[in-house]
Amino acid sequence: MGIELTINKRAHIVDVAPDTPLLWVLRDLLGLTGTKYGCGIAQCGACTVHVGNDAVRSCITAVGDVGKPVTTIEGLDPDGNHPVQRAWRDEHVPQCGYCQAGQIMQAAAFLAETKNPTDQQIRDAMSGNICRCGCYQRIQSAVGIASRGV
Repeated sequence: MGIELTINKRAHIVDVAPDTPLLWVLRDLLGLTGTKYGCGIAQCGACTVHVGNDAVRSCITAVGDVGKPVTTIEGLDPDGNHPVQRAWRDEHVPQCGYCQAGQIMQAAAFLAETKNPTDQQIRDAMSGNICRCGCYQRIQSAVGIASRGV
């Protein structure tokens, strides 16, 4: 029995156990490799996607519990022109880039809910996403810039 999902506005039926992590469905079954595996325990944020309007950690989200459309980094803006993506480029945020898809997805969900955030609100919203390269100042700046374009 397949599980029906809408991912990046496309319908999919996947034949997996309901407790399979969404991350593995995205990466291994659907080939959407922009979402990264980081820690497997929802502590780093590399696997962040949107389920409905919420930023969620796909490494601990059971595919059987999804219930709303999923947006991955590939579906945020197919041309890479979401305000957060543009700000990321303008601010030259990535160093290694591994965490960036999760950072961008977290920022996009935050900015969809929070207009004109303060620096502290940005820090708080992004605090659950780890950047091993330490690009936090550029991330903070890019989220602030994007907040004016969302």
